[in-house]
Amino acid sequence: MSELKYDPELCGACPTVDCLTRCTYLDLDLDTARQERARILAGEDSRVLTECATCYACEEYCPNRNHPFYLIVQQQEEKELWPVPIPIYKQQLGMMAPRTKDPPRPLTGRVVNMCFFPMLKRAVRGDLFEGCDQIVGSDIFCNIMWLHTAGASVIQERLPRVIDKIWTEHLEPSGQGEMIMYHDECYGTYTQLAPAFGLQVPWKSIHLFEYLNERLDRLKDKIRPLGLKAAYQRPCSSRLSPHIDPLVDEIFGKIGVERVEREYDRENALCCGGVLKLQQRDELAEDVQQRNLDDMKAHEAMVCVFNCPACFMFLGEATAKRGLMPTLMSELCQIALGEPPLKMGG
Repeated sequence: MSELKYDPELCGACPTVDCLTRCTYLDLDLDTARQERARILAGEDSRVLTECATCYACEEYCPNRNHPFYLIVQQQEEKELWPVPIPIYKQQLGMMAPRTKDPPRPLTGRVVNMCFFPMLKRAVRGDLFEGCDQIVGSDIFCNIMWLHTAGASVIQERLPRVIDKIWTEHLEPSGQGEMIMYHDECYGTYTQLAPAFGLQVPWKSIHLFEYLNERLDRLKDKIRPLGLKAAYQRPCSSRLSPHIDPLVDEIFGKIGVERVEREYDRENALCCGGVLKLQQRDELAEDVQQRNLDDMKAHEAMVCVFNCPACFMFLGEATAKRGLMPTLMSELCQIALGEPPLKMGG
């Protein structure tokens, strides 16, 4: 994997330092942000490296698409400023390592990449996913999660192998040239992260929301408008593909759901708090979750819609306790099509 495509001169000339001044978690004024930027560009210690919540947001805020977050992650690793305790980091490395799976089988329909979420294989069903096939497993895990742990080198080591395996063992033998990404992180990995490091991806990646929009158009006669108000929990990885966010409104419009206009949505979204808990920043995690949930309730949301399975796992129970139904976007579409929702526990 080649080096990060990052231009320090472009960064140094930026007058607004949006990557730092707009950060939800650092609270830096412009002068302080410029000072910290200078330290980062000089390879020196910076409070940014130790206080970063690893929410990816500066990737979206950067007006030059210059990948400031990836630079932060690299410097965290080089300086051994681990956001996550080393024992937890090493445990996760072992748990998420690629393992040999059953031999690949022919893929006859449109391919849905389920990443490392075998428990969600049952979500690919019914009219919504008619004719679709799927791949899943640790050996095709996109590995972008290591951005949360200063694990840039892990991504650089594992991601090229994953891309090669998906292409040579799954897609190319079946004559498939595109793949639907059920997990938002996979889409961000193959459309933004990989190119940022000069890595070629031989297939076309389709975001789940692009696919859902297409299918809902084809199935419009079966849609039963839901008449619900929904809060959308935007995942960290959506910072890598902000052009996808308007599709949330399109999907909601097609199934009769109102996206409540709340404070912590779109570019101002808060993370689910799961990564902050992993980093053992419990007070911050609880504060973020509380503000987020209060915001949803204040705007009379009835459901909380997720696109990231990890966010669903971390925040789903808390939303349910606050009286909001937690659901994945594809499941909300299934309900609008008259199909029973997936029972996540079994």
